[in-house]
Amino acid sequence: MSDIAITGLLILSLFLILGSGVWIGLTLTGVAWIAMELFSSRPAGDAMAVTIWGSASSWTLTALPLFIWMGEILFRTKLSESMFKGLAPWVNWLPGRLLHTNIIGCTIFAAVSGSSAATCATIGKMTLPELTRRGYPQDQIIGSLAGAGTLGLLIPPSIIMIVYGVSAEVSISQLFVAGVLPGLLLASLFSGYIVVWSLLNPGKIPPSTEQFTFSQRLYESRHLIPVVGLIGAVLGSIYAGVATATEAAAVGVLGSFVLSALQGSLNKKSFTEALMGATRLYCMIALILAGAAFLTLSMGYIGLPRHLAEFVTSLGLSPFMLIIVLTVFYVVLGCFLDGISMVVLTMGVILPTVQAAGLDLVWFGIFIVIVVEMAQITPPVGFNLFVLQGMTGKEITYIARVTLPFFFLMCGMVLALWFFPGIATWLPAHM
Repeated sequence: MSDIAITGLLILSLFLILGSGVWIGLTLTGVAWIAMELFSSRPAGDAMAVTIWGSASSWTLTALPLFIWMGEILFRTKLSESMFKGLAPWVNWLPGRLLHTNIIGCTIFAAVSGSSAATCATIGKMTLPELTRRGYPQDQIIGSLAGAGTLGLLIPPSIIMIVYGVSAEVSISQLFVAGVLPGLLLASLFSGYIVVWSLLNPGKIPPSTEQFTFSQRLYESRHLIPVVGLIGAVLGSIYAGVATATEAAAVGVLGSFVLSALQGSLNKKSFTEALMGATRLYCMIALILAGAAFLTLSMGYIGLPRHLAEFVTSLGLSPFMLIIVLTVFYVVLGCFLDGISMVVLTMGVILPTVQAAGLDLVWFGIFIVIVVEMAQITPPVGFNLFVLQGMTGKEITYIARVTLPFFFLMCGMVLALWFFPGIATWLPAHM
């Protein structure tokens, strides 16, 4: 059977099983079993057991459930309310005024969450009712929240970066460092868009009702101390070289418990809800990772990654055209799969091609995170769109439409990353 026929059969199997409602992790395992059983001589059962155990027992992966648990704990604290009080006085003078709290709030919370959906939901719970009550336009409230919520994937600590680092065998600490500048630049692009939109539509922004002196702004900034302290503890321990990503995640969990206790939100109910929420989410991710690891192994036995790399190489694509093709590929794939599935499902096939093109794997990791961010706001499977649909009751097509400007800004970020690779590589090289 030709590679094209095998690939077509496996893709058909993948979508048929997914379409029947089977969990993604089990779907990946099933497709891998079909591939290995039909097209290789290795016993599928033995390979599946060894691969799933190996992927599930990875020490590096331990950081993932810890960061998820940290986000779940913080989700149940008053941290988001405190951030709004601390940020509002500083952005009231900018064009767009309090709309910037969506961008800055998501940027800050992304540095202690690692999850796009958690960032979007947490900041949205705080800003949606407040900005609506003050008369800000719904399309900009929802659009900026959906767009900025994706920063939870790019600004470290990031769940997607951990998944990519494990899949591509790249230093997670290096990826965390590399994500800082691109994350801040993308947040600046989002805020810049709000400034431009506000200047073009001055009548749609309600007038300021509060005036703050510099000393008052400084005083209100005391509300930001808890979250800044937690960010400093988590990221500082990594950047100072005193902790690995896993150890820093443990520091984050401990710090979030301390904050939760100090704010009076730590009790038996909140502890149980946070623990069970993190357990459910991680079990889903672990199942996907295990299935993808087995699928990657089976693809290797069949030889598809090597043949695909040879095919792409034979096309004579320049590295730039390869990145353009991969951007389109991941955006389309993101219409059907969540970000983690996209990364673990494709890394085994894509990495040989990327390495043959001479691309830096740390730089490529940041590129992957950005295109996965784009997939978070593309229907029909855009997790941020689902989150906001549940919070606002709006149609998912409406939410996707008002988020479109931020999608194009991310496209611009991909181009900036290509033409100025130092955005992602400079900081890791100087740490």
